Amino acid sequence: MFATKVKAKIVEDCSGVTTEIPVILTDEGVLASVTDYVLSLYLNGVSLSTINKRLQSIMLLIEFIDANEGMFDDPEELFSVFVRRLYSGTVGEDGLDPSGLYWIPASVGSVNKHIYNLTEFTDWVSEKGLGKPLNTLHKATRHEERLQFAAWFRRNQNDFLGHIKDKSINNTLRRARSIKGRTPLAKTNDDAISFPTGKFEDFYLKGLGNTKDPRVALRDKLIALLMHGAGFRRSEALLLWVTDVFEDPNDPDRAIVRIHNEVEGRAPNNWKSRKGMTTRKAYLKEIYGRIPRQEMQGTQHLGWKAKQFDHKDGYLEAYFFPQDFARVFMTLWRQYLVYRAGVDCHHPYAFINFKAPHLGNPYTYNALNYSYAAGLRRIGLEPNKAEGLDPHGHRHNYGRRLTDAGIDPLILKKCLHHKSLESQEVYTQPSSAKVSEALSQASQQLQLGSDKEKATASFDWKTLAKHGFEDIDPNGQFTGKNPRFGKR
Repeated sequence: MFATKVKAKIVEDCSGVTTEIPVILTDEGVLASVTDYVLSLYLNGVSLSTINKRLQSIMLLIEFIDANEGMFDDPEELFSVFVRRLYSGTVGEDGLDPSGLYWIPASVGSVNKHIYNLTEFTDWVSEKGLGKPLNTLHKATRHEERLQFAAWFRRNQNDFLGHIKDKSINNTLRRARSIKGRTPLAKTNDDAISFPTGKFEDFYLKGLGNTKDPRVALRDKLIALLMHGAGFRRSEALLLWVTDVFEDPNDPDRAIVRIHNEVEGRAPNNWKSRKGMTTRKAYLKEIYGRIPRQEMQGTQHLGWKAKQFDHKDGYLEAYFFPQDFARVFMTLWRQYLVYRAGVDCHHPYAFINFKAPHLGNPYTYNALNYSYAAGLRRIGLEPNKAEGLDPHGHRHNYGRRLTDAGIDPLILKKCLHHKSLESQEVYTQPSSAKVSEALSQASQQLQLGSDKEKATASFDWKTLAKHGFEDIDPNGQFTGKNPRFGKR
């Protein structure tokens, strides 16, 4: 028994066009219902990361049913135990697991996501009419039939994992299940861990700058400027095309940088296909025979998270802060283009690999992470996401700097390319360091006020005691300039 995720090219017609998607392969072949489900998600624009998470949940259910063949007569009990084992893991106190699964305990949030993913999948199977009953759980059945049985059970029993549509009343209503995820602890909009500002100069100049290959140094510095100086995600920075950096007409030494969506963005230089298409997707296909990287599988894949463009042509514009970063970027860009032009590349991406055997290939996540970690180690640091020492920490640093500079929330939203103001709450909440600093200052002020109060009280008493007590203490026993008992 096995269930694994593999990449597959799906042929749906005679056009010669294939769709590359992840599918589940078992010892009985590719699961057709899961493949159809993934195709429907792909058609609806669901991201690759979400699709992979759905497949992971489906594989867990398949593995659990196979590992416990003959153990359950009641399907509800099977599904209940399945969820409990997600919470508890399958390894006993003796360190053994007769089922062979060896699952470790999952967090409440992870289990709830698995429940949601399986609910979505079985709902889809049920709505397609693929679900069918089986006579017994003891009988060895094909993986496909087991998944269809899960969908049939959900449709008929209304008590498997999460929520189900109540079509007799209203599609927006939901009935609670007897098997549902636990309620996780509430989470706050906590500190956005940002790259340490004080370490960026060393990282930029000595970490990235001290690589042996000057081409690599220039490339990595430009990417760092896009992430740290303009707040781009690493995937967005890697999507930059050589055609999308311009001189500012008001200041030629400043760069204007635009990151286009490769599916909806407009092709460069007013290009049109033979059939009048103007999208970058059509441009990639006709000029380079490529598909957008957000539609690719494997190491060449790049995600796209932004929900809103800065322009109808489908791009995000770089808003450098401080704006001197735009001048630094343009200076390095002009030098980098000389190196980039010296490499034969059959693609439009600006950032490429300079190492054999991948010379000229588009720069990937893995290659960026490796080079980034090497840069940190050159200045004595280790990659650590919890401390902001990772590529995404620069975006957080950018957001923090804008917030600390008092930038209006609407401007901040524009700079970070957020669709809503709520998306930037993580940057506007006071960081842990800011809270500690505020409390420290308050403590100092409190102590200073206490000392001042003491000093003032002491000063007032001594001053008053020097004069004006002749009628109370005529012999100067306790008052006056030289009280006889003053030392007491």
